[in-house]
Amino acid sequence: MHSFRLLLLPLVIGATAAGAAEDPFAVAARLAPSIQHLRDKNVTPLTLSEVEAEAMSNNREIQLAEERVANVEAQLPLSTAFEDPVATYRGWGVPVAQPWNVNRVQHMFMLSLTVPGSGKRELRYLAAADAIGIARLQVDAAKREITGRVRSAFFDLLRTYDELRLHDEQVEIARQAIAAARVKYTVGKVPQQDVLKAQVALTRLVDHLLMFERDADLARAALNTFMGRDPGASLEIRGDYSVADALPSSTELQQLATENRPELVALRATIQQSETRTRLAGKAYAPDLTIAAGYMLMPRGSPNRNAAMAELSVNLPWLNRGKHDSEIQQAQSEEAVVRAEYQVQLSAILRQVQEARVRAEASSRLVDLYRDTLRPQAQMAFRSALAAYQTDQTDFLNLLDSQNMTLDVEYSYFAAIADYATRLAELEAATGAALPRVRRPL
Repeated sequence: MHSFRLLLLPLVIGATAAGAAEDPFAVAARLAPSIQHLRDKNVTPLTLSEVEAEAMSNNREIQLAEERVANVEAQLPLSTAFEDPVATYRGWGVPVAQPWNVNRVQHMFMLSLTVPGSGKRELRYLAAADAIGIARLQVDAAKREITGRVRSAFFDLLRTYDELRLHDEQVEIARQAIAAARVKYTVGKVPQQDVLKAQVALTRLVDHLLMFERDADLARAALNTFMGRDPGASLEIRGDYSVADALPSSTELQQLATENRPELVALRATIQQSETRTRLAGKAYAPDLTIAAGYMLMPRGSPNRNAAMAELSVNLPWLNRGKHDSEIQQAQSEEAVVRAEYQVQLSAILRQVQEARVRAEASSRLVDLYRDTLRPQAQMAFRSALAAYQTDQTDFLNLLDSQNMTLDVEYSYFAAIADYATRLAELEAATGAALPRVRRPL
């Protein structure tokens, strides 16, 4: 930006020198940036709720989380499925000397199925159902995070609209100041140095305009990405800064976070799933039952050549106690890890809530300071300086200083109120719950 000014000023001075016969203030007036209308009139502006709704439907991260839910749901039927039936053939009494003589062999055809021990299928189903619940909560967490990002970018773009509106107002004021200085210059009341001061003031407005356009383009790119659009697509918004009338207490916010934060709800579901898996590991001592039925073809010449058979077998887990005890211990250890992780996450989230509340409170106080004190004072000082300049009670430099101070205060105010709206979005993301909002007058 500074290099831009250094390049612009020699061109301006050269243009003034080249047109010595022309009123130098007329040259300065032509350098004033035009009134800006950055919004695309061919694009229907979207409200915050419309942007959020499109983001919830088309955001890539949310879609990924939903695909994971579908993947986990596809595994639910497997949790209660039996193992594949087993078909068996056995040939008994095959003569070694004549292995091809099938008439002297006992042929056995058998079909078997293993039935899990009591309660195992039910517990597997519960664990799989818990996994689905956890995956769905992760979708909620993704939506909450994207909502916070959308609101931050939305208020950034809204801030650039206000800054451009202020820019247009200041362009008009600058033109009026140049017109007043021009009258004084023609009667010899002000030196030509005031021309250069006016040109510097106009260059400053151009500087601001470039920054506003950059910030607007960045905010649009972010919003388009969150909505699943091309980052360079045209986008316009409309709305107001909605802020909290009064922030809940720290205790209330912490309670909201404990009850609603998707990560904590998911971890509580994970703890429940771990408890189910611990119970399932304990079911290892419930023996599995294998049932088999078959048909036997006896050798030719046997009194009963066709026969049926049935078989029943069970595993003996008590004879492999070391393995199953280790499985139970591992499940208990995993449950303890999840419980510890919940406590760590809870502490981190409660700290995040408190930090977000502190930032939101500080931002709110800053907005009040600008709105109720600094803005009125700066506007009054500028009006006073403008009136004093028009009546020859101050010089052009003081007028420019007053205008620059007014610009800085106004831009800072819009940045503060946009930051406050963003901080509230962060606080809502930290608690996992929406806060009551009201429109903040500008």
